Amino acid sequence: METVAPFKEALDEIKENGAVNFKYCYQCGKCDTLCPWNKVRTFSMRKLIREATFGLTEIENEEIWRCTTCGKCPQQCPRDVKQIQSMVALRRFATGYGVFPEAVKPIRTVSGNLASDGNPFGEDRAKRAEWAEGLPVKPFTEDMEIMYFPGCYLSYDRRLKKVAQATAKILTKAGVSFGILGAKEVCCGESIRKTGNEELFKRMAKENIKTWIEHGVKKILVSSPHCYETFKNEYPAEFRVNFEIVHIAEYLFQLINEGRLQISKEYAKKITYHDPCYLGRHNGIFDQPREVLKKIPGLELNEMAESRQDSLCCGGGGGRIWVETPKSERFSNLRLEQALEAGAEELVTACPYCISNFEDSRLVMNYDDAIQIKDITEIIEEVI
Repeated sequence: METVAPFKEALDEIKENGAVNFKYCYQCGKCDTLCPWNKVRTFSMRKLIREATFGLTEIENEEIWRCTTCGKCPQQCPRDVKQIQSMVALRRFATGYGVFPEAVKPIRTVSGNLASDGNPFGEDRAKRAEWAEGLPVKPFTEDMEIMYFPGCYLSYDRRLKKVAQATAKILTKAGVSFGILGAKEVCCGESIRKTGNEELFKRMAKENIKTWIEHGVKKILVSSPHCYETFKNEYPAEFRVNFEIVHIAEYLFQLINEGRLQISKEYAKKITYHDPCYLGRHNGIFDQPREVLKKIPGLELNEMAESRQDSLCCGGGGGRIWVETPKSERFSNLRLEQALEAGAEELVTACPYCISNFEDSRLVMNYDDAIQIKDITEIIEEVI
């Protein structure tokens, strides 16, 4: 395929501005060695970086859409090449030209849904708070301690609504004064930014920030590591100064240590904990969820072969949660195998993308009776 004509000029401009450090790569190949794709198929980040260095990348190529932004290669790169920013930049070019390979065309639908409905599912925005029906969850007011932002998956997905409900019950039990904004909020914009639509991301960020300022929000509790990363590290700097962002795994640890949340029941299960990429590698939150789980009587916590900094990506990052991945190429299948090898009855995590992928793998691998998938809040709800 021929490279789109204006592509090289745009690439040169980005390189000159230092946004993408292609030129620093000396082709050591460490990124390929670490990349989870090479556990299921042949994939070369090194090749993509080399092609981009010389302006040869074909934006029609599906390969630039494979990066899940898991963070494994940037943390080990000896030259700080910034592979994630590189791939996102290439996707910006593709998105700008309206070039989407067949496999990633669902992203166009997601973009349309976000623009019209404020969520990637195309669900009615007015129904964003329906998950809270029957629970003592109130609209957020300025005098409340925390504004809970469940995110899109927890607001609309049938399986993940249970996580939002468990979170609300925990907060209520701990006596936390909290509320939600429901239909007044929109998606954090994380996945659409990673797939190259920077304009739509900025529009959603502005809408959320405006809403939070108008309602006097100061502290935001999130369930998704992707929301956490986006609010904490990617929204404008002035926002990050004025708002405190907390992930539920951190907050559970805090509530228990402060004595506001009491664990009163046993949980006699063998479990393993999966570190979500954007909670662990990207933000260094490894110990808090483990310490929370260790406080539960009867629970046996076993580590998988790849854990903490080396955790295996579920495959849902970088916008790939919206892309259909062939069964033979799903990282989540490998992760379930690792969980079973660790002797786990339950695979526990703290990310809606991970749960969605693991539940799907559990179904296609016929593991319904072999292992259960839980969010950390679902376990805590059972033992308080």
